[in-house]
Amino acid sequence: QAQLVEFGGGLVQAGGSLRLSCEASDPTFVDSYAMGWFRQAPGKEREFVSSISWDGVNTDYADSVKGRFTISRDNVQKTVHLQMNSLKPEDTAVYYCVRDKFSGVRVMQVGYWGQGTQVTVSS
Repeated sequence: QAQLVEFGGGLVQAGGSLRLSCEASDPTFVDSYAMGWFRQAPGKEREFVSSISWDGVNTDYADSVKGRFTISRDNVQKTVHLQMNSLKPEDTAVYYCVRDKFSGVRVMQVGYWGQGTQVTVSS
């Protein structure tokens, strides 16, 4: 089974930026599917962050990240990115790349998860 692998996490000061990337071990695994990002902070439930359609046309964001985060995908490189700007301490979490189980439009039912990458924002 193909895997999703995230890159780009790390430690950043509040107000700074990070760019997360996600690659599939088998590029065809993500071709026709919506992709996205979830996150889980310590002691909290996993939550939706952002989603992008198979063609990159439709995007969705959680209210907490709108205007600060931008999701994109490169269907030549078969990668998905999450540009995170104006980071806040409350953005600290493990970020997971996901692929929808069926849909090409938006992530509604996660079928596959990456292993996660830690993002820590210091105040």
